[in-house]
Amino acid sequence: MIRILLAIIIFIAQGLAFDQALPGYKYAFPRDHFSHPSFRTEWWYYTGNLATADGRRFGFELTFFRQAQREQVAGASAWEIRDIYLAHLALSDLAGKKFYKTERLNRSGPGLAGASLEESRIWNGNWQVRWLDAANPLGAQELSAFAAEFTLELTLSPRKPPVIHGVAGVIQKAEGVGRASHYVSFTRLAVSGAVSLGGQKHAVTGSAWMDHEFFTDSLAQDQLGWDWASIQLDDGAELMIYRLRRADGMTDPHSSGTYIDPQGRSRHLKWQDVLMQPEGDVVWQSPETGARYPLRWRIAVPPLNLELVCTTPMPSQEIVSTRGMGPNYWEGAVDYEGMLAGKPIHGRGYLELTGYDKAVDLGGE
Repeated sequence: MIRILLAIIIFIAQGLAFDQALPGYKYAFPRDHFSHPSFRTEWWYYTGNLATADGRRFGFELTFFRQAQREQVAGASAWEIRDIYLAHLALSDLAGKKFYKTERLNRSGPGLAGASLEESRIWNGNWQVRWLDAANPLGAQELSAFAAEFTLELTLSPRKPPVIHGVAGVIQKAEGVGRASHYVSFTRLAVSGAVSLGGQKHAVTGSAWMDHEFFTDSLAQDQLGWDWASIQLDDGAELMIYRLRRADGMTDPHSSGTYIDPQGRSRHLKWQDVLMQPEGDVVWQSPETGARYPLRWRIAVPPLNLELVCTTPMPSQEIVSTRGMGPNYWEGAVDYEGMLAGKPIHGRGYLELTGYDKAVDLGGE
């Protein structure tokens, strides 16, 4: 899956000697959970569905972005702007039908933001995720984020080892060498902790998903954006699908997905193996951007005999950059229901829709 980078800030240095995402990359953990400064662009996405003991539902998103502005130079000042760090924080109060969002922009500076193997954490100011035992593939992570209207204090415990998406260590996004990314996920994180909102602290439990992607070049000129779904099914399996949309209205054949069975074994899905398309006329129009987002989707994987319908309990879950730093996008908590091998199945997850107000620009070569 590809994820949206909103750190297209002022300028993007062109022609720099960054690494390309190429087949054959050898992943090594915990190293590859953290920063890859030899690649231009990198992001870490945490999304999840939470609930209180009496059933009040929340969705959350905490995302960290790193965008290189120049090549790494040994001995450079800590205040030099080599990387821009952007972070988004959002809370969906699904019972109260209210969406809270905020963003943060930093340079790395003397510890202002980063993703450090040595410190076992990813952070931007006082928003952070810290690994308690980074060498353990099932080690817990602590997420904490503090905003004016709400706070998150969560412990995330992987139920499966990290999953590497794609073929030969890359997800190919378009024709051409390097138009790809390295992409790894924790597809099922058990969550416990607290959400503070409106002066009240709510004990919550639930399930989360974490994506980490790094690359230098990605989308082609004729690709407007993408539709991405994370799906956690109640039989213990997960599914990730993304659909790249072209300017001619067609789906790009580089779209793909990954199925992870209940035991944690992954299977790459080519676009001919899956279906992801809007269903009916369930559309939400943003009052801020005017973008029209389709919010009812049909998803099918014929080789698995799986058919799902994706809906959301709250239409207004759009991230709009208050600083005008880049594309706006819809990212929110969703529900899935359908049939697997002739039997009913249900699930929850997140849906991301980009490029509906204007084409996404990831700032590649």
